Amino acid sequence: MMKRVLLSVLCLVLSGCVCGEEEATTPARLLIEKQILNKYLVESRDIVVNYNIFNVGQSPAIDVHISDNSFSTEHFDVISGVLKVTVARLAPGTNITHTSVVRPKAGIWGRFNFTAGEVTYLVNEDSKDIQLGYTSEPGEGFIVSLKEFDRRFSPHVLDWSAFVVMTLPSLVIPFLLWFKSKSKYESIVSAKHANKKH
Repeated sequence: MMKRVLLSVLCLVLSGCVCGEEEATTPARLLIEKQILNKYLVESRDIVVNYNIFNVGQSPAIDVHISDNSFSTEHFDVISGVLKVTVARLAPGTNITHTSVVRPKAGIWGRFNFTAGEVTYLVNEDSKDIQLGYTSEPGEGFIVSLKEFDRRFSPHVLDWSAFVVMTLPSLVIPFLLWFKSKSKYESIVSAKHANKKH
């Protein structure tokens, strides 16, 4: 009886060790979200692109390379950050964020497809096999021309100033005429009251 108990305890301990080793060797697995943070995409104005990188595996991801070729130099200027990111090591259960700022060149507006970036990494420190993956795709967006954006959303200070200048005569002239007749009427009434007292 005692031998059976010891044998079953030993089996449980060994199976726990084997399971523990299997869990520890689970390879790295990266989830990468690509987001466009702007509400409006406008010609010649900055577009903020955010990359959230999550390691949901149980091993560190080694030599992580993210390359985003959806912003060609023909259509966009890179204002801040880079579109090719390298992370030497990303520990299991952690995440990092990378932000880049691009600007559509003058004359670049209309529908634009924001495609996925490409990701390569090693699934653990002993691996030689390169894992290939992709970021999420923000999808299609519409880049509005600067002229159209200003027409819709600018405060139109110059337009309102012109409106005030144009409407001022139609308001001031009637006021002056009314004020002149009121003053004339009040002077006549006050003169009549002065004559009655005498």
